[in-house]
Amino acid sequence: MSAMKEEYLGHRRVQRTGRDSYIISLPKNWVQAVGLNKGSEISFKILDDASLLLIPSRLEEKTPEETKLKEHQVIVEPNEDIQSLHRKVKALYVSGAELIRIRLKDKDNVLKFKAAINNLVRDTLLGSEIIDETPTEFVIQILVKHPEFPVEKAIRRMAIIALSAHMDALLMLKNMDESLIQNVINAYNDVNRLNLYVVRQLKFGVERNLFRELGFKTPKEFLAYRIVVNDVKSIAENARNILNNIVAFKKMVENQTLFLKELIDEEIYSQILNFNSLARKLFEESLSATFKWDYKQADNIISKTESLAKLENDIITLISSKKLDPNISAIFRLTFDNCRRIIEYARNIAEVTLNKTVEEITLEKGS
Repeated sequence: MSAMKEEYLGHRRVQRTGRDSYIISLPKNWVQAVGLNKGSEISFKILDDASLLLIPSRLEEKTPEETKLKEHQVIVEPNEDIQSLHRKVKALYVSGAELIRIRLKDKDNVLKFKAAINNLVRDTLLGSEIIDETPTEFVIQILVKHPEFPVEKAIRRMAIIALSAHMDALLMLKNMDESLIQNVINAYNDVNRLNLYVVRQLKFGVERNLFRELGFKTPKEFLAYRIVVNDVKSIAENARNILNNIVAFKKMVENQTLFLKELIDEEIYSQILNFNSLARKLFEESLSATFKWDYKQADNIISKTESLAKLENDIITLISSKKLDPNISAIFRLTFDNCRRIIEYARNIAEVTLNKTVEEITLEKGS
């Protein structure tokens, strides 16, 4: 049976038929649409908001067709590039595909595409494996299920990795360590992989109204977590931006296209590290408030973000007051701006918590 669109069917009056029995008539259109007849059974489920969900019993038992994996086929044309294929497969992954069959029309580029598909599955699609392969066809199956890796746990992991990457990027201002470069790159890839997984899970839950199955109290949490995961991802993107700019800057020094007496100002660097530590702490607190849906804690976080405005101005003034090479000054300003954005993300997440919980701590007028 195809999915029915949401429709208002009016009100029905509850009637009493005995000492302890109440009945209500069912809308004729719905009865016919779901195939109910005299003697058909309906199961009842009480939801968290005290509403009642009616489910025709026959719909609870999945047919073989319903249990088939959701499969999509991707045809790769001879002139198609690898990045285009990547975007298509990632979009299918997020949309909830369980099997992705990739068929190559151009036999001359099989090796190139094979390497790209293997890398995509390994580095980007969490919980995916190539389960079948021929010279011109690859079958990807998404194996991970929500109970094995809940959304909240995935977001927590994302935050740990993103904040660690951001710190490694700051350390590169003082020490151009190759391991730090690789740490930031790996962390960026890991965060993106987790982000795709979380978006996939949220989309799956929204389409099927499975908020309780995903560990949520209300459907509103789908939107809330979508905003949260986007801010976490942004921290990893900022870390990569710092990395790219510092690497480019230091290459100019090494190649002697830029001559500097001193690469780092210790006072400014120390102040930026201190500010980053405060920003990181606030961000972690904002996530904690969201996972607990704690209005008071979220409100307190917003007050703290406002109190850091003076420290922000002091650091900007310090950078301006130093007679630094314009290139050094630009690197410091870019790095500090990325630290400041973490404060903005913490505030965004705290506001999500306020918006979600404000009705719970206030009384509706007239109640």
